[in-house]
Amino acid sequence: MDRVTAALAPAAGRSVVIVAFDEVQLLDVSGPMEVFTTANRYGARYDVSVVSPAGSDVLTSCGLRIAAGDRPGKPIRPVDTLLVPGRRDWRRAVGDSALIDLVSELAEGARRITSVCAGAFVLARAGLLDGRRVATHWELGEQLAAAYPGVRVEAHPVFVRDGHVFTSAGVTAGIDLSLALVEADHGADVARQVARQLVVFMARPGGQSQFSTRMTPRGPHHPLVRRAMDEVAADPALPHGTERLAGLLGVSSRHLARLFRGETGMTVGQYVDAVRVEAAQALLHAPTATVEQVAREAGFGSSETMRRVFQHNLGVSPTTYRARFRTTAPA
Repeated sequence: MDRVTAALAPAAGRSVVIVAFDEVQLLDVSGPMEVFTTANRYGARYDVSVVSPAGSDVLTSCGLRIAAGDRPGKPIRPVDTLLVPGRRDWRRAVGDSALIDLVSELAEGARRITSVCAGAFVLARAGLLDGRRVATHWELGEQLAAAYPGVRVEAHPVFVRDGHVFTSAGVTAGIDLSLALVEADHGADVARQVARQLVVFMARPGGQSQFSTRMTPRGPHHPLVRRAMDEVAADPALPHGTERLAGLLGVSSRHLARLFRGETGMTVGQYVDAVRVEAAQALLHAPTATVEQVAREAGFGSSETMRRVFQHNLGVSPTTYRARFRTTAPA
């Protein structure tokens, strides 16, 4: 290795470059940094740096200023892992040509390309997600799919790998993703030690659907579909089968089923389950209602049926959901 190449090589092993920019979400940056630098205490060799398009400090969304490293301009190559965080106003981020140019250049030689939360929009704008399966914050999935039709958005996972590209859901999901990267590099034992040190899950139970406030399908335009959806939402506990709803609307069940899927992307049964899950989520926040009572009032009939639907839709059981979201007090 010549003297120039040696000077450019990362001193501590794998180079992790985090691209920061104004209004970036602080935890998108600091969460992964903590994971990688903590891993160094247990035998990993990560050289973590934060850079910005102009090589200057950036002001995060919470008002804290980040020093974007002591290297002016663009970071030293080669890049092992490129990580792009997000900002709430993703349109401003994708409109920043200097940011997109920097990400595109760094991605060319990176072994892994990753994003946290709305950072997926930046990768998409740079053309790095075309045809790939991706994750982002549950509130932003539809916007990402609409802005970049070539991207295959998956709403449920906390993070998604497609080849050498890794994308994660909102904010703290960057920690989940980073732990997975540490495990891939150094094994489960090191990742487990990092998780214990940071007091986080090694693998978060359930996907991000459990955090969503509503599992809303695409908005319907056909008046019959809107009426059917209103009927279900008015009282989720009623027996909302396709035949019953079709009878109320004066059409055949086959016609309603075809209209409903075409307008919403869901079957009638899937929509009914989604509305009942939402109703049950609200009822589970009440301190006195039993799981069996919630199941009846939400229209599931039994706690076992509700458990199956919760597990399928949210990835967690009703009792687990209640324990996580009813109070911050320890069980």
